[in-house]
Amino acid sequence: MAEAPVGEDAHKEKESATPLTHDPLPEVGVALWERVLKASVTAGAFLLLYTLSQLTGLWVLYMLNGYRAFPAAHKVLDLLQYLLSTSDAYDQQMEIWRVESFLPLIATLFLGVVILGTGTLFCIKTLVPGNPSCFPDDRRQSMSRQPSFTYSEWTDAKQEDFYELDAVPETPVFDCFMDMKTEADPVTLTVKTVGLQERRGSNVSLTLDMCTPGTTEPYGALLSPREQSTQEYLQNASNLLTPEQLHKRALDDAVLQAEFYETPMNFVDPKEYNFPGVVRKNRYKTILPNTHSRVCLKAKEEEGDFLSTYINANYLKGYGGKEKAYIATQGPTVNTVGDFWRMVWQERCPIIVMITNIEEKNEKCTEYWPEDSVICEDIEITVKQVIQADDYSLRIFTVKSEGEERTLRQYWYTSWPDQKTPDKAPPLLELVREVEEARKQAPPNSGPVIVHCSAGIGRTGCFIATSILCQELSNEGVVDILKTTSQLRLDRGGMIQTAEQYQFVHHVLSLYERQLRETSEE
Repeated sequence: MAEAPVGEDAHKEKESATPLTHDPLPEVGVALWERVLKASVTAGAFLLLYTLSQLTGLWVLYMLNGYRAFPAAHKVLDLLQYLLSTSDAYDQQMEIWRVESFLPLIATLFLGVVILGTGTLFCIKTLVPGNPSCFPDDRRQSMSRQPSFTYSEWTDAKQEDFYELDAVPETPVFDCFMDMKTEADPVTLTVKTVGLQERRGSNVSLTLDMCTPGTTEPYGALLSPREQSTQEYLQNASNLLTPEQLHKRALDDAVLQAEFYETPMNFVDPKEYNFPGVVRKNRYKTILPNTHSRVCLKAKEEEGDFLSTYINANYLKGYGGKEKAYIATQGPTVNTVGDFWRMVWQERCPIIVMITNIEEKNEKCTEYWPEDSVICEDIEITVKQVIQADDYSLRIFTVKSEGEERTLRQYWYTSWPDQKTPDKAPPLLELVREVEEARKQAPPNSGPVIVHCSAGIGRTGCFIATSILCQELSNEGVVDILKTTSQLRLDRGGMIQTAEQYQFVHHVLSLYERQLRETSEE
């Protein structure tokens, strides 16, 4: 009695399974015949269109050679009769083909080739339905650009440019459609709410995902699941590389791009700084300092409000997790020159590294230093010496305030081309070594090194990451570029702004490791 239901159930399952197994075959056959019929109709239509275009072209050809409309049509009929007949009369052949200009004939034949080619493509498309792409849909590929250089070209001996890329803006230009990849019907195109701003540094992510909550609170604050995911990723991301792995990875552009786009950018939601007047202190309205690590200026007694304490700058950890080793900031604007010098004095900064020109298609930074001497915010800044090197200039300032005098060095790196990465790595490594040596010689109570470009995230991120990673490689013999990049982005969103810059850092470290090895062998 108990087995009967089981048998009945099995029988029902078998009956229900039978249509699923055998019914699709007739449907496939019907669909195939429908495609064949459509392809036949399409082919016939295009052949008819081809014939009409050729006859019309010949008719126009004869009219352009002096015939009126009806005589020209008669000549076309004579040509058809000759082509369809078996006559080989030489006189008749010469009479039919006697024309003064063959340009219309060539145009007619070209039009016919275009029509036949289009028809062939339509027929193939009708017979063979579109298959899904062999590759998974990946938004990251929309802004991938393959660098044109090879590692062997990155030497002092070879001076020509090897990194010719499409323009990659140092800071966003906010074009909503510049980096967008069409996934399907444009009408049904949607933007995912999770991952755009976290995973990419593109203009699209900054524009479309600008209103979602940013990761700007201290680590102990209550975070949304998405924000928590960003924090956890950046805190735990790591990929330790030995020298051999570093050299190999530096040449694998696809892997580096994939790793770059998987790492959250950690940009700040502009609504976090919804204070009157703050917008005038930002060079770019969406490049903002993360709140937990931002530099806070001492409030002026006559003001005492948030605006007087605000500057678009962040403290960054250095090698070994050293707190406040660097300050990453935007290039000063006309409105923020005073704030910049207040920060220099307040933080006891011994060195400024500037990695941008004053003008690059548009203004990138205000010239915030004097030609000789100036007093700004009760701080007297005097230029004592200017040293010009091949790829950078060094200015040595004396800054005085409240009866105290300090020495300040500004390294202005001018060999970073507009919207690209440097074509040579050795000058950048030389600057990194020079700055690190100057830091060691600074007074013991000196503060962070200030590094800025225009927005304070792209070139600035490359320089600071290179400086930290060179110390790690020299002291430990291994390097973790992913971990350092993630730590920088925890403190200031968007550090190392493009995939090309991320690849550039890998190549610089690969070259630096080779230099270390050669030095040790000597």
